[in-house]
Amino acid sequence: MPSPFPGMDPYIEDPKVWSDFHNDLAGEIRARLNQSIQPRYIARLTPYVTYEMIEIGEKRGVYPDVAIWQPQPPAESFGVPVAVIAPAPVESVITLEFPLRLLSVEIHQVDTMELVTAIEILSPVNKKPGHDAYHDYRRKRRELLRSEANLIEIDFLRGGERMSLDRPVPRAPYYVLLSRVERRPRVAVWPLQFQDALPTIPVPLREPDPDVALDLGAVVASVYERGGYATLIDYKQNPPMPTLTDSETTWLDDHLRKHGLR
Repeated sequence: MPSPFPGMDPYIEDPKVWSDFHNDLAGEIRARLNQSIQPRYIARLTPYVTYEMIEIGEKRGVYPDVAIWQPQPPAESFGVPVAVIAPAPVESVITLEFPLRLLSVEIHQVDTMELVTAIEILSPVNKKPGHDAYHDYRRKRRELLRSEANLIEIDFLRGGERMSLDRPVPRAPYYVLLSRVERRPRVAVWPLQFQDALPTIPVPLREPDPDVALDLGAVVASVYERGGYATLIDYKQNPPMPTLTDSETTWLDDHLRKHGLR
């Protein structure tokens, strides 16, 4: 079953769905590019591992690798005084860190393996101030913008802190950005509303090779159906945070009613 939205589906931003969607999106982009750019170029997946902090509640068990337990002998056992261990008066909860694997796509020129174009798909941790991945991505972004590689940045998340632009662009839930080496500091930006179909964007290669077309709408539709997200998503509920504007809420309600989902 396809998504009821013409473009990006805000319900995919649910944490239960997003991580699976993010990495499959990278894989689908790589597969489609490799149909068009070979044999001169190759698209590859590049992993980045960070850690996400998760608070563990009382009902979720976390078990150590090894546990040793022995009954305590009574005091004065064997005639030797034994200190009485005082039980802890209270219990609390700690925050544990779990590995989070994120994928980006890189296009390399085969003969030199030189990086030609980096395609970055932002994840919530990339937009979360204070997180390691927030600082790491901004550092990587600066390095890419100083390099001879093109950069495509896909932001399909409404929440978190946006990447900086020195000149304002129209407000939108989602953005796609293209920074060509020869056009810097100017960048092309696609602001995307809920009602907008996702664009087919150019993916730059090395001169004199022409751009390759990447149909983001077809990419997202393929990932949505392959992931079976229609089974996971309850469109009768409100989409995940952040809260929609009044106009966005009105459009979303009307749109889902037309599709019999409200």
